[in-house]
Amino acid sequence: MSENEKEEFAFIKEKIKNKPLNKRRIILKTAFTVVLAVVFGLVSCFVFTWMRPVMEEWLNKPEDTRVSIPKDEEVQPDTEEETNSTETGVDEPDAEEGLKELTPEEYQKLQSKLYAIGSEANKSIVTVTGVTSDVDWFNTPYERQGQASGVIIADTGQELLIMTERKVISGAKSIHVTFLDNSTVEAELKNYDGNTGIAILNVKRSDIEESTLGRIKVAVLGNSLQTTRGSIVLALGSPLGTTFSILTGNITSTSNSISTFDANYNVLTTDIVGSSQGSGVLVNLSGEVVGIVMQNYSSGDENTLTAISVSQLKDIIEKLSNGQDIPYLGLKLTSVTSDIEKEYDIPKGVYIKSVGIDSPAMAAGLQSGDVIVKIAGENVETAQAYKNVLSGQTPGDVVKITIKRQGAAGYVEIECSATVGVLK
Repeated sequence: MSENEKEEFAFIKEKIKNKPLNKRRIILKTAFTVVLAVVFGLVSCFVFTWMRPVMEEWLNKPEDTRVSIPKDEEVQPDTEEETNSTETGVDEPDAEEGLKELTPEEYQKLQSKLYAIGSEANKSIVTVTGVTSDVDWFNTPYERQGQASGVIIADTGQELLIMTERKVISGAKSIHVTFLDNSTVEAELKNYDGNTGIAILNVKRSDIEESTLGRIKVAVLGNSLQTTRGSIVLALGSPLGTTFSILTGNITSTSNSISTFDANYNVLTTDIVGSSQGSGVLVNLSGEVVGIVMQNYSSGDENTLTAISVSQLKDIIEKLSNGQDIPYLGLKLTSVTSDIEKEYDIPKGVYIKSVGIDSPAMAAGLQSGDVIVKIAGENVETAQAYKNVLSGQTPGDVVKITIKRQGAAGYVEIECSATVGVLK
């Protein structure tokens, strides 16, 4: 092979070297990739956060925890003398046959049956303890406990709702609920009504032992408008101060009423002996709650139990259970009946007996002696109709109230505007 051929062959066999690395370019590319990764991560995080509630709603629709309590017809029995045979489960005997005399053994069986009803209904009763802090004369701090009965009114699946009297938990730094099996858990105040004094507490189901959940039950709120004079009822709670008591007796009157701000309530009086500080509920022979014991509303003998008709409180109980405030104007009212209209020459409507100090009604210029004939565009002729219209309002709403006010030339029509408030 010639020298030229050898050189050409050697040239072809030469090794080609790789291009030198550009470190600056590599660093820039790496940094750019990192920035893109960070941007992608932030965008993904934002999209995930934004879409999460929507996806959870699609995939896991939350349970409806709103409490709904069926309302009762606002119809009173024709006469109090009629005994509710449905509640007693006993047909009225023929007058000719006379009443059968019970032997001691039969009477004991009857009492045992009554107490069996009370024992079953007691599964809905709890003891509420409010712990407050105070200082003595020597400036030494100490704790004080208030106690009252409560009743389980709802189970939302996440929490139990308990109705009690606010006075026992007013200013409390902690609230405890004790069930029938003596187990105790902490509770929180959900809401309360400053007018009636009713408070609703909530207890997390997760805080309650499974064994306890198996022994308690939610109370049934009955129709107290069907409760008449002579009806047998049981008092549960602490009517005499002892918790989880069961007392039996009769309704002695349903015709009395009390006047609170913006509402009038029927009072159930009984012949059941109780303490002036007693608390609890009245249940009928079906184990349904027909009255909330509130001794501060007693107008007569404080040594017997007095309760408020539960049917007239259902709207308030439902609102409080759902965390809603109770609309408040601050008027004590009475209905102007046809007889009153004729005898005293007062226009048909709702007569204002008094106006609460610093209330929304006072700010609106309403006065005692005025007669309300229209509120929020609705004609009202009774205190109950007024209550129904006001119940449909929301605190903060401005409502127009048409009144008739007596002047030198007779009653004149005036229109006022009031802002619905909340009594705390």
